[in-house]
Amino acid sequence: MTTQSCDQLVQKKCLPCEGGVEPYTPEQAEAQLNELDGWRITREGQRIRKDWVVKNFMAGMDFFNRCAEVAEADGHHPDLHIEGYRNVSVELWTHAIGGLSENDFILAAKIDQLPIELKD
Repeated sequence: MTTQSCDQLVQKKCLPCEGGVEPYTPEQAEAQLNELDGWRITREGQRIRKDWVVKNFMAGMDFFNRCAEVAEADGHHPDLHIEGYRNVSVELWTHAIGGLSENDFILAAKIDQLPIELKD
């Protein structure tokens, strides 16, 4: 596994994963995560997550709709969380392998390019 820049990741498309591939090791995940802004490893190295505080509830829902469009186009779907009406989070992992794959980092890089109305 070679660490890729955000620019390299967004040029890729997520590939279908039905299992049979090894998840990233903690070292591989950490190295790739260093290329992404604000994402962190969670769930004992099995997932990555990013949190934002948005302007209001509808700003969060608009952002989630944009996330959904990107996710559906790539066939890789994140867990989306909204708490306290303006705290939004996206969590990524490859369910079929119970850990992280290249797809998670591709989608994270694409989500980072989406417009989001942050709290002032």
